Amino acid sequence: MEIVSNVHANNLVKWAKDKPEVVVFSGDLTGSTEIAAFKGAYPDRFFSLGMAEQNMLSWAGGMAREGFTPFLHTFAVFLYRRPYDQLAMSVAYPNLRVRLFGFLPGLTTPGGITHQAIEDVSVLRGLPNLTIVEVGDATGVESLLDAIQPVNGPVYVRMLRGAIPRLFPADEPLQLNHARVLSRGSDITLLSSGICTEEALRATRLLRQRGLSIQHLHVSTLKPFTDPQVVEAAAKAKYGVVTMENHSIIGGLGTVMAEVMAENGIGTKLARMGINDTFAHGASLPYLLREHGLDALALVQRIEALLGGESFKISEADLSAVRLDTFASEGQLEAL
Repeated sequence: MEIVSNVHANNLVKWAKDKPEVVVFSGDLTGSTEIAAFKGAYPDRFFSLGMAEQNMLSWAGGMAREGFTPFLHTFAVFLYRRPYDQLAMSVAYPNLRVRLFGFLPGLTTPGGITHQAIEDVSVLRGLPNLTIVEVGDATGVESLLDAIQPVNGPVYVRMLRGAIPRLFPADEPLQLNHARVLSRGSDITLLSSGICTEEALRATRLLRQRGLSIQHLHVSTLKPFTDPQVVEAAAKAKYGVVTMENHSIIGGLGTVMAEVMAENGIGTKLARMGINDTFAHGASLPYLLREHGLDALALVQRIEALLGGESFKISEADLSAVRLDTFASEGQLEAL
């Protein structure tokens, strides 16, 4: 599997070249949010607002009213916890073209509770006019800017940085409100988002080899959430639906799916995998995924429970041995 570094840094400089209305704001985290290259390329379009996120959101609202498209970059927790009122009143209420790039979503930082955005989706889903997107691989990051460009309102992105795996081909871009179909089946429907999709792919490869029929969807858009594929996939699940997310089980993908299933009269079981109404703590990502039941083995065990205790005899060593290639188009689903 290809690993790509500094994806957003390189993509943003190229993408914004012919878009003078795009301005980039830093919350005193320029190097940590991959915008130093933009600063070097377009210094007159770069603004460092310091550790003053409330002020940064107010600036964004003002500049958006003047025809600019501000791209705000900081850690996710600093885009919605401290400046929520400014986000609501200065940006969301007037429905302005502001892009909010929140880095270190969920458990992707060892920084502990002050830096782990484990409830951002649940907080922001209730904010009118706001679109919420989560990237899960290098292709998602590369195609994100084009995907959100048509949105005439604010967009919040759960962003990845550094070395990122390429799960999906570069010529199959992220599409808003349209899930990627990774496998088709009728026993279990699985919806995964963000970094959880890589873990899910390791598990589903072995489960399918053992005869389980799985419909697996990778979800990038958490609001709006009206993709008809999701309803169809949930309705055909014989044993149940599983959601897997790098977020609290309260208010995120699992909650959105519960709402959709209830509204459409889908009466099958729903198993929500995420952070179980608790704060995390500082540790490595593999440790935290294991600790909070969000790795590939935890998914196998959750599906076994959903099937009434059936054992697929899949060990952690089996899952560690799985090597993923870049996942091809829907026409090659059986490659899994």
